[in-house]
Amino acid sequence: EGTRSQERGSAVYTWEEVQRHCHRSDQWLVIDRKVYNITQWAKRHPGGIRVISHFAGEDATEAFVAFHPDPNFVRKFLKPLLIGELAPTEPSQDHGKNAALVQDFQALRDRVEKEGLLRARPLFFSLYLGHILLLEALALGLLWVWGTSWSITLLCSLMLATSQAQAGWLQHDYGHLSVCKKSSWNHVLHKFVIGHLKGASANWWNHRHFQHHAKPSVFSKDPDVNSLHVFVLGDKQPVEYGIKKLKYMPYHHQHQYFFLIGPPLLIPVYFTIQIFQTMFSHRNWVDLAWSISYYLRFCCCYYPFFGFFGSVALICFVRFLESHWFVWVTQMNHLPMDIDHERHQDWLTMQLSATCNIEQSTFNDWFSGHLNFQIEHHLFPTMPRHNYHLVAPLVRALCEKHGLSYQVKTLQKAIIDVVRSLKKSGDLWLDAYLHK
Repeated sequence: EGTRSQERGSAVYTWEEVQRHCHRSDQWLVIDRKVYNITQWAKRHPGGIRVISHFAGEDATEAFVAFHPDPNFVRKFLKPLLIGELAPTEPSQDHGKNAALVQDFQALRDRVEKEGLLRARPLFFSLYLGHILLLEALALGLLWVWGTSWSITLLCSLMLATSQAQAGWLQHDYGHLSVCKKSSWNHVLHKFVIGHLKGASANWWNHRHFQHHAKPSVFSKDPDVNSLHVFVLGDKQPVEYGIKKLKYMPYHHQHQYFFLIGPPLLIPVYFTIQIFQTMFSHRNWVDLAWSISYYLRFCCCYYPFFGFFGSVALICFVRFLESHWFVWVTQMNHLPMDIDHERHQDWLTMQLSATCNIEQSTFNDWFSGHLNFQIEHHLFPTMPRHNYHLVAPLVRALCEKHGLSYQVKTLQKAIIDVVRSLKKSGDLWLDAYLHK
């Protein structure tokens, strides 16, 4: 790379040169035409090593802007990593992305910032936290007043599952830094909600979830489509598995066994094991302390009514109920959409091919934690959720202008489509397995 000069950051590079540095031991990326060597720094990245490594050898400008509420603060960390910039003859976009589309989306983002749509209303989130705490208190109150009959215990479980699901949507808001002005306040409240109210780990969630946002439905980059050979997803993976004669499971029945091992087990079994493994292996002692505080509180509250094993049974049942809710809401926006290998698309195109919306209604907003506006959430991950409906018409207009598909479904159709897409992928696998 002969264009490099001695002085730090004054070298010029072509896209071809940048794209060579996409290996684990050698990582460059581009932000606003400036080239950074992140090889050593990636390990210290607060959002996790993986999410930043997914952009090695690429232009990361749009992701950088989307994830960091205060880009100027973050640029201080970037300064020492600067090694040069793109040659003046190089385009600002890599991989032949549509420059007009990228510019239009940037203009929309500027408008969103100017109109204050990235500013949260504290009252909204205070009331939201209030209704979660109220449900917790009412569940306990029921048992105090009416005792532990089967019907009261079931009602109590439903209320606890509702508060768990809603706390899940609320921790998601804090995790995306979309509630408080100061990032540090978001982080503290995130640890409280996900740790003390849900017994999970903020670090585990952040590192997993930001990868999903950075590269939604991209194999080997989005952990949400890493189904560990249990399912084959999308149109490409089933055919690849079929041609290689891979049959870890009877995939042509996956739309049936999904009901047995998907919604019932994801949170109570898979996530719980993964969270504790992660906290111990990464030595996340702060998260572990928050998590233990949840289990201690739960035990103190419910031990007097159900004893130790009864309390464990209650917690498992609540997790089992919550897991169904969580799986259907998170999958209905993503699973029926494109699931593919890395295609190097611009931010708008990538997020739209991987997400769809569900119709707006008061119930749908509450039930899904406003993730019925999944498209808007993915385009502007730091936007407070009460503003999604305001930006939605602007996003839709931009999609129409550039001929991009902006999908909106009913809740019922979205849930049916999850099963339908699993069946379709399973059939593709069977065809390739038998005939290719």
